[in-house]
Amino acid sequence: MERGDIVIGVDAGATSTRVAVHALDGARLGYGTAGGGNPSAHGAEAAAAAIGTALTRALDGLDPSRVSRSVAGVAGNALNFGAALDKLWADHGLAVGPRLMNDVPIAYAAGSAAPSGTLLLSGTGAVAARITAHDLDELSDGLGWLLGDAGSGFWIGRAGAKAVVHALDRGETGGPLSELIVTHFLGVDRGPTPRAEAERIVRLAQHDRTTLGPLATLVSRAAAEGDPMAVEIADRAAAHLAATVARVYDGGPIVLAGSVLTNEGPVRHAVQRLLEERWAARVVVARDGAGAAAWLAALELLPEGAAAALHPAFTG
Repeated sequence: MERGDIVIGVDAGATSTRVAVHALDGARLGYGTAGGGNPSAHGAEAAAAAIGTALTRALDGLDPSRVSRSVAGVAGNALNFGAALDKLWADHGLAVGPRLMNDVPIAYAAGSAAPSGTLLLSGTGAVAARITAHDLDELSDGLGWLLGDAGSGFWIGRAGAKAVVHALDRGETGGPLSELIVTHFLGVDRGPTPRAEAERIVRLAQHDRTTLGPLATLVSRAAAEGDPMAVEIADRAAAHLAATVARVYDGGPIVLAGSVLTNEGPVRHAVQRLLEERWAARVVVARDGAGAAAWLAALELLPEGAAAALHPAFTG
């Protein structure tokens, strides 16, 4: 292959960082992963170190002079992060630093090659975005765990914990969701009364709110088993997410992203049903974000009409 025939894509989130290296025909030449690369969550130095680790792994055995373009999608506040990435690229022998992008358009591109459409993301947080010409146009929600993110993993987990502690306060026990959440917090060390168990769960949740987000998987499991309390929470989450989409939707495909919506489960199924019933829209699930970033880096280098055909090779 000729020099300048390789592109790099970076998908740097709060939990993990992924770097993909692709040839212009979509062939994946390298892939690296590391810890969270979100500078808002981890600080610029730690985030850059994580991205650097993933980049080193992805470039292993490759000639850096063959890299022509890069796109880095970074979650969080990355306004002053470009200089750190430029230095990181230079340290790896890469002549040109990456184009820094918000991670939202990249999550959309992970599901669709269409230049315009809508992203609905529900992971720890929740946000919808209208994408126009592969760029962010307008946002809905994404307002954080305290006052927003309706239908997110945190919202679902908190709703599950709240429903269970109120049931315990009423002296009610049993049911898949109650058993799963009480076991999650207390194990086999149960309280003398349901009220005592509720109080202990409240104290643990107040001490560390991050214990609530992982409960979303327990709510989904209980809903799949038909637990009425869990089914009601899953349906409410789906309704919130559909309403979030409604504020920005303006035609085109809808891409589902984030752990709540990329994994099979009651919330994803309910969301798909609501979106398809309301707009008859094409609803697709996002795939690899780092590959999508590499595809965006390659767009201007690809022959006219080839980008959409090559999209699955980059994101698969």
